[in-house]
Amino acid sequence: IYRCYQNRNIVFVIGNGGSGSNASHFCEDLGKGTLRREDFDNDQKKRLRILSLTDNTPYILAWGNDEGFDRVFVEQLKNLASPGDLLIAISGSGNSPNILRAVEWANRNRLVTFGCTGFSGGKLKNLAQHGFHVALDDMGIVESIHLTAFHWIVDHLHKRIGIEG
Repeated sequence: IYRCYQNRNIVFVIGNGGSGSNASHFCEDLGKGTLRREDFDNDQKKRLRILSLTDNTPYILAWGNDEGFDRVFVEQLKNLASPGDLLIAISGSGNSPNILRAVEWANRNRLVTFGCTGFSGGKLKNLAQHGFHVALDDMGIVESIHLTAFHWIVDHLHKRIGIEG
């Protein structure tokens, strides 16, 4: 994430259900929470470029309805992503078809991929280039641990980016 900040690459976050909620939450926290209060009105302050692809409801519904739910994230990446960008894919089971399809495309198109998984990790655990695996069989606990890790990352980046102000 910090490399993306430094190089002006975009961080994309995706997930379904509770993991989708975590994707939205993580995106908001990183976009705002990495800034110092005095940077809010500073138009010269470099900001982290981040987008949760779970939040584009009309786009998701159009692709899901017309072409299939497995395309809702990959088609957004095709419009927005460039080599060097980062895709953070959150899937408790690690087997969500729309997540896997997006990660496969991202790998082929030179994005960095990071998977957050639970249970056995599913296919995502080995498909993503990097990952955080919570080896528990309780979705609620997996999602809670993911969110706790996300908060730690935001705090760490807030300190790291803030000193560059």
